[in-house]
Amino acid sequence: MQRILFICCGNICRSTMAESVFTELARRAGRAGEFVIDSAATSTEEIGNPPHHGTVAKLREVRIPVVAHRARQVRRAEYGNWDRIVYMDAENARGLRRIFDDDPDGKITRLLDWTERPGDVADPWYTGNFDATYRDVLAGCTAMLEQL
Repeated sequence: MQRILFICCGNICRSTMAESVFTELARRAGRAGEFVIDSAATSTEEIGNPPHHGTVAKLREVRIPVVAHRARQVRRAEYGNWDRIVYMDAENARGLRRIFDDDPDGKITRLLDWTERPGDVADPWYTGNFDATYRDVLAGCTAMLEQL
């Protein structure tokens, strides 16, 4: 069983979207039993909040169930609990370095680095573009599932 933790800044937009998308892709592929999937934040700003309404609306539009989730911050003690810790952008990478200090097992990766088009997943909290975020998250999750 592979344990995957998706990370973004607040855990209400991108990481929750990735958790929902990957969960559904694995289910559709008949591989749901192979994974434990969760998401968390690097910051404390949104702790306890549900997924952002833009994330919920986009996932409903594309018929992907939204996971039941409340934002939480990742903790240093969790490092050993996960096989993959997958972040969205350079800001998240800095936050993870602050929390974990190091990645001795090489388990921390950027989502779009799983694709042929590496880069950051833009934060729709700032851009307002949940369509673009969904396209990137879907591409990253699809590529990741194919490679695991």
